[in-house]
Amino acid sequence: MRKTLALALLAGMTISIGCVVNLRVGGVAGAVLFAFGLTTVVYYGLKLYTGTAGFIRRHGDWTMLAVVLIGNIIGCGLTAWLISYAQPDCVEPAAKILQGRLDKGPWACLLLAVGCGYIMTTAVEFARQGKMLPLLLGVPVFILCGFAHSIADAFYFLVSPADIVLSPAVLLVYVAEVVGNFIGCNLYRWTLFCASPKAGE
Repeated sequence: MRKTLALALLAGMTISIGCVVNLRVGGVAGAVLFAFGLTTVVYYGLKLYTGTAGFIRRHGDWTMLAVVLIGNIIGCGLTAWLISYAQPDCVEPAAKILQGRLDKGPWACLLLAVGCGYIMTTAVEFARQGKMLPLLLGVPVFILCGFAHSIADAFYFLVSPADIVLSPAVLLVYVAEVVGNFIGCNLYRWTLFCASPKAGE
């Protein structure tokens, strides 16, 4: 599990890089450049929650998934701590994202996270088959749709001012996003079942 934790920590830091460029550039360009984070995760075989949650098959995988999530959050936290000091102009736009999530509330964030999870697992599944275009398109699609990525939001939340982050409402919203991502990441199974020849018989 130590290797899994290390790979998850690196994945969190890598996704955080995508978050930083998105905060500093914004718009379509920022959303497109964010894709560097996910393509790096896939290329190096790092462990990302949204790239793992849709492929749970064995009983033991649940412990591994928890380790991945924790490692991702730690990686985001370390990067957020460094960025808040070295690149303080990222704090305000990150706080706006956090406030936007709080304004929507946990149920809306759960639904938005489902959409993100579906896109991410689909993109990773294509990437595993050597088809990288869906991976490059999937990231800007979920960002521009306003969908919630629990690991990216871990960075946005943790780089925000502490007085906002420590609110109990933040934890509720974040848990909703984690659950929503998990649901969305596993929707592809239903999609494949419905598209199979036997399903149409």
